[in-house]
Amino acid sequence: MLAKGPHVIQLMEELAPKHYAVPDDKIGLQLGTLSKEIKNVLIALDVNDEVADEAIRIGANLIIAHHAIIFRPLSHLQTDTVAGRLYEKLIKHDIAVYIAHTNLDVAVGGVNDMMADAIGLRGLAPLERLHTDKLKKIVVFVPEEHLEPVRQALFKAGAGSIGAYSHCSFHTAGVGSFLPEAGSAPFIGTQGKLEHVNEVRLETIVPQSLEKKAIQAMLKVHPYEEVAYDVYTLDLPGRSLGLGRVGKLPEPMALDALCELVKAAYNVPAVRLVGDKQRLVQKIAVLGGSGGRYVKHALFAGADVLITGDIDYHTAQDAEAAGLCLIDPGHNVEKILKHGVAEYLRGKLQEKKSATGVFESEVNTEPFQFV
Repeated sequence: MLAKGPHVIQLMEELAPKHYAVPDDKIGLQLGTLSKEIKNVLIALDVNDEVADEAIRIGANLIIAHHAIIFRPLSHLQTDTVAGRLYEKLIKHDIAVYIAHTNLDVAVGGVNDMMADAIGLRGLAPLERLHTDKLKKIVVFVPEEHLEPVRQALFKAGAGSIGAYSHCSFHTAGVGSFLPEAGSAPFIGTQGKLEHVNEVRLETIVPQSLEKKAIQAMLKVHPYEEVAYDVYTLDLPGRSLGLGRVGKLPEPMALDALCELVKAAYNVPAVRLVGDKQRLVQKIAVLGGSGGRYVKHALFAGADVLITGDIDYHTAQDAEAAGLCLIDPGHNVEKILKHGVAEYLRGKLQEKKSATGVFESEVNTEPFQFV
């Protein structure tokens, strides 16, 4: 069975919630409709004429891309312009375009985590903190024999993580009482008779971003017609989320060796370098896209190197004077998201037994050539 458009986007927004995006970022559905079954999804960095042709060729009626195709308000839609011809082609072939940009940069498991993981960074933290994912406590009362299915459903939905520990919960035994009224269909007991049942109070914590998902998962496996549960907001710091990542290599390495690692990990033929090639470095900051304005953030974080794209001349001079090395592999390294997002979405759809296919764009949208 094919997945519906809203369901595919729901899965995408579980990875990259829209509220993670920076203000005024152009994200979400930009063209077409999601009110349809999705045959195939194409994951792309950019959407241009070649990518649109690729989508047509593979039968994709949804493109999920990183960079917006409508960035400024349109004053007209003329189909004899480059942009107009692209929009016309997409509309004629019923191809919707959905954008996940800075929300995917910020997301756990998003672009910046993919970049950091690709070069083996550990102990990651955001380079610029934008959000704190507040913690909630879920308390639910469960019949003893149904404790494990409910607990595992909560864990699978993302509950129960505290720092580097997962599957965290606490439960205590007790006795629940209830009287099924007229019109009820009790799992235990009969209408009009007061019941006493051996129950367990199960409690765990969940980030606010996963609260709805966790509650839905719990309700789905809970045996009761009416589930007794509570949700509390905790006065505790949750996970910090933001742009970029800073972490450490397993061992120090020479800067020129790091350049070779970056070229291999990000599949780029060359990088621009600021710094002594023989300098040993270990604490590394990465930021996908254009990150010149994050030099100060990298310095404040104590990074030896900032890896990002679109570094300008004067920013490079300032970083060099401050003792920060720079590796510029280009803006296009964000293409790493194509494989990561496709793997994520493909796995989620397979879990749902969906026949919707997910493909990585094979079009190279890098405008620069190295000669």
